[in-house]
Amino acid sequence: MERDNSRLHKNLTTEEYLEHLRAAKNELKLSFADIAEKLGRDELYVAAFFFGQAKPDENDRVKLQEIFGTKANDISRYFGDDYYPSRGDLDPVPPKDPVLYRLYEAIMVYGRPIQSIIQEKFGDGIMSAIDFRGHVEKVEDPNGDRVKITFDGKFLPYRRW
Repeated sequence: MERDNSRLHKNLTTEEYLEHLRAAKNELKLSFADIAEKLGRDELYVAAFFFGQAKPDENDRVKLQEIFGTKANDISRYFGDDYYPSRGDLDPVPPKDPVLYRLYEAIMVYGRPIQSIIQEKFGDGIMSAIDFRGHVEKVEDPNGDRVKITFDGKFLPYRRW
């Protein structure tokens, strides 16, 4: 029988509640891909929910409640209509975690070249992180498996006025 956790969440900060949801995810042995499939969302977008970097809509909250049961009590309280993520403030710069540091390092090394190629192909503008999709794939390779990260953002030209 599932334990009633309804009183557990009443006085948690949003970050503590997110930690609780991540622990529940691990306890239930769910991957972000498993949850994404049930929500009809991309796994990267769903993972962003669990770190306070994306806002689940009402349908997402209902489905998350169904998936997690009492482990997700108060989800609408923490992530309701008045919740707005504080995006991009999770880690110090440069990050200390080795995976995050390597991503940071890749941007430090290849950021300017990528920017230059974007400008050559699109003109003066930026890649949106708002109208954005991202994917992480495992690519098997005889010399060692590889990580393939795709950033798919809408090009936004700078406006002239």
